[in-house]
Amino acid sequence: MLHILYLVAFTVLAVIAIANLIRSLVVLSRDSQRSYSPRGMSAAVDGSGYPASRFRSVPHPELLDDTGNIINEPLLVMRSINVEDAREQLDALFKSSPGNKDTDEE
Repeated sequence: MLHILYLVAFTVLAVIAIANLIRSLVVLSRDSQRSYSPRGMSAAVDGSGYPASRFRSVPHPELLDDTGNIINEPLLVMRSINVEDAREQLDALFKSSPGNKDTDEE
């Protein structure tokens, strides 16, 4: 009798967990399609429930200079060097590091 009670209890818990999972997926998909207006501005909504006009997106602060203008130059410039130059630079960094004990050896 106790086995049947456990089976019924865990079956009910499993059904509740799966129903909760499905409900969360539906809510997540509905929220991902929703469009939000910027704070402090009310969006005009047409009959379909979507905003009638799109607002201009605000760029990330790292893409702006000190005056607030958008930077139009590359943010990362790489130059290619050969393996020997890179090895020499790494060796120089290693030799100048404070924990290096063999400064005389080569």
